[in-house]
Amino acid sequence: MDDTTWQLIANERRTMADLLEGLTPDQWEVTSLCSEWRVRDVAAHLAMTPTGAPPVATMLRALVTTRGRLWPAVRDVAVAYAAARPEDLVAGLRRDAASRRKSVFVQAENILPDLVIHGQDIAVPLGIDRAVPPAAGRVALSRIWSLGWPFHARRRFAGVTVRAEDCDWSAGQGPEVRGSTAQLLAEMTGRSVGGDLHGPGAEAVRRRTAPAPTVSAT
Repeated sequence: MDDTTWQLIANERRTMADLLEGLTPDQWEVTSLCSEWRVRDVAAHLAMTPTGAPPVATMLRALVTTRGRLWPAVRDVAVAYAAARPEDLVAGLRRDAASRRKSVFVQAENILPDLVIHGQDIAVPLGIDRAVPPAAGRVALSRIWSLGWPFHARRRFAGVTVRAEDCDWSAGQGPEVRGSTAQLLAEMTGRSVGGDLHGPGAEAVRRRTAPAPTVSAT
């Protein structure tokens, strides 16, 4: 992965640390858009990656506990990490912003989309407007569009052209569906049902939308 993308990752981590630093204790306990995670659990998930966590043994134990179910295992590992003090999670994100370490379970190409999407998972339920930088948005949209499992974005948007109005990105063919980067990523990853999208293809997307797993972006 190129240096430019790593710089975008570092910026997302630093701005996320800034956002988290201003939260009240009650806000840390609010349920995020990942329905099984609180804000603190999402923050822990993001803070883990640049430390190289979770180690293999920890993840294997979690998978055994959940009988091989990936999403519950990812959830449980993050919830355990979230026992750290909020100020320590913030400090870790800021300290490790430029780190290129990752767990063996994490694909480097998924780190930036994870940060962008989870940033909205935290900000939206708190009523905070968290801007998605255009360069980071284009990378996140392209990556999620390219994936099959678990989101199948191309299937969700089959037969339409998807256009992000704030970052000069589009994909697909057919009647146009438009929205912001944050709105499109929410729809692509099952965090919404198309209500914020518009354009001649939007109604077709809404009719066939079904929720996808929302524990993690990756």
